[in-house]
Amino acid sequence: MFKNSLNHAFVRCCITLAAALLALPALAEIRLLDSVVAVVDNDVVMASELNERVETIHARIKQSGTEPPPREVLAPQVLDRLIQERIQIAMALRGGIRISDSELNQAVARIARQQGMTTDDFIAQAAQEGMSIEVIKEQMMMEMMINQVQEAQVNRRIVVTDQEIDNFLASEEAQVWNSPEVALGHILIPLSPAASAEEIAATQARVEGLLAELRDGADFRQLAIANSADQSALQGGDLGWRRSTQLPEVFVPVVRELQPGDVSAPIRSDAGFHLLKLYDRRGAEKQVITQSFVRHILLKPNEIRDDEVSRIELEKIAEQIRNGADFAEMARQHSEDIGSALSGGELGWSLPGKFVPQFEEVLNNMPLNIVSDPFRTQFGWHILQVTERRNQDFSEDIKRAQAENILRQRKFDEELQLWLQEIRDKAYVEIKL
Repeated sequence: MFKNSLNHAFVRCCITLAAALLALPALAEIRLLDSVVAVVDNDVVMASELNERVETIHARIKQSGTEPPPREVLAPQVLDRLIQERIQIAMALRGGIRISDSELNQAVARIARQQGMTTDDFIAQAAQEGMSIEVIKEQMMMEMMINQVQEAQVNRRIVVTDQEIDNFLASEEAQVWNSPEVALGHILIPLSPAASAEEIAATQARVEGLLAELRDGADFRQLAIANSADQSALQGGDLGWRRSTQLPEVFVPVVRELQPGDVSAPIRSDAGFHLLKLYDRRGAEKQVITQSFVRHILLKPNEIRDDEVSRIELEKIAEQIRNGADFAEMARQHSEDIGSALSGGELGWSLPGKFVPQFEEVLNNMPLNIVSDPFRTQFGWHILQVTERRNQDFSEDIKRAQAENILRQRKFDEELQLWLQEIRDKAYVEIKL
């Protein structure tokens, strides 16, 4: 567990020194209470922290059913992770990144909801497992700070061009990803490709009879169980959700013309005759979304103005706007988002995925022309105002934005490893194991 900042390490060293001084008359009884296993720039990693993290990971691997490696094999890997965390936390602090109590409380509540528990139940269960809420919050704070540093530093190194998006959308992978999905029922009446004319006529008559039953209201699933030769027969012929690119080519033009609830005319293939029922379709409809025209003011915490002071300053600005000050003028005077400040804080029309999740959540819930309370993202503290809303068909734009996100995430994972290696190489690291 990540429990020791530089201040904690300093306090522990002081305690160790004080204990040694008090015990000078009995030097033979002095015992080392802790030791430094790595120096990372102006910080240290203590042996107690390394041992605690190793034990935690060892237990977690064992609980998963996998035989954990020996602790002496695990320890160097864990130490390397702790060193990386130290470097990133130091970068976060220098960049003015702070996590407020309200953000931590929201994060705890969110995790509790994901596990189907109330916050109180989550805290009680953690206590039963030997974890205090203070320790949990400290770990979460470190993780949130590291995530914000990574997003801010790595994303600025990534460029996704229009040509890359075009190439991706033209690829076979994108055709599968972007094709609509259909929920289908299937009945197969088998027929050999070499069947005689009499066999073909008899089979076709049987299929036409089944189709007549279906049009008279017979249950498709029951007929599939009783008649279909397909492997899905015992499941009532249900094929589940399939993308159109995953269907036999002979099915695709037929399914395209069906409406939910429709049963197809008989379809002939080398396997025999098929009847299809379309239960539902998703992913092919137009993407009509509600857009918001938004403007904001950003203050970035730094070494001079910390997180809380930034929030308070922004609250004062918001109050002035509520009392009649012009939002655009206040943005030009105070906003530290250089890209939007000169235009009065305007960020333009929103699109899904255009802004980070915390920003979008506030944006989507704001009434028109109301100034929000200050809220935090990895970029700093914001207030925002929505001045207009409209409904637009953005099917193509959304498809391109989703493609860009896929490509960006792929580049992020690769670029993150390069960045971590770079910051490790630039840091002063002395391992004392």
